[in-house]
Amino acid sequence: MLFLILSIICSVTVGVIFKFTRVYSLSTIQIVAANYAAALVLCYLFFSPDLGALDVTSPWGIYTALGVFLPSVFLFLVASIKYMGIVKTDAAQRLSLFIPILAAWFLFGEHFTSLKIAALLVGFPALLLILAKPTSNQENKWIYPALVLLGFGVIDILFKQIALYTTLPFTTSLFVVFTIALVIMGTAVGYEILFRKAKLNFKSFLFGGLVGIFNFGNIFFYLKAHQAFAENPSTVFAGMNMGVIVLGSLVGIVIFKEKITKLNATGLFLALLAIVLIVVSQVN
Repeated sequence: MLFLILSIICSVTVGVIFKFTRVYSLSTIQIVAANYAAALVLCYLFFSPDLGALDVTSPWGIYTALGVFLPSVFLFLVASIKYMGIVKTDAAQRLSLFIPILAAWFLFGEHFTSLKIAALLVGFPALLLILAKPTSNQENKWIYPALVLLGFGVIDILFKQIALYTTLPFTTSLFVVFTIALVIMGTAVGYEILFRKAKLNFKSFLFGGLVGIFNFGNIFFYLKAHQAFAENPSTVFAGMNMGVIVLGSLVGIVIFKEKITKLNATGLFLALLAIVLIVVSQVN
């Protein structure tokens, strides 16, 4: 259980760090690039990826797609936290699990149980309620958490496709994806410096390094939790998703004084209920 708790804390801490970056004039692109540099180094040190196992038959198309999607969605995540707060962003990220579920139904012909249908019927209004705004709030940027939800959903589908290639360890694939993401973000940083006359910001790289450490910690402890609960993976799945929504909501409301309406609170409750229904359907 300790690994699961640490994974939840690391996940929410990433949002907290981005929340604090608003105090400084930092480059989001440089932060995300430094994040992947730190995560890549830690991935190499802790997982010792077997790069010799890679060849022309490896899923390079999926690796490339993930290498593009991961940093892109990370940028949407930063914008969502900035404009919509940690509470709504974390909830949107966790509700992204409905994207691969819908893909399994419509694209891969998976049989749907009544519990999964009930989860969808609860999950969609939950999302609408979470993203609802007070009529006096003119700064509602719902598009960002919506893109976070869609983006993480697509990423989940791509990672599931990688999991089908059992000849390659998942950690090796993760290292390759991080490398591609770093190359893309490094190119973006270079473009900013050469053509937009931006300057390298030490604080941006410092915050990016912290994000990378906790981002990697989230993955590392999540994998450890799955090893500890090898015979009951639904415990990890439920605990992670519900834990992030609950802790993220508490941090956003208590520490950062984020305002949520009764509709938003109802949406958070329905989101937790939807996740419970999904987990129960997986167990059955």
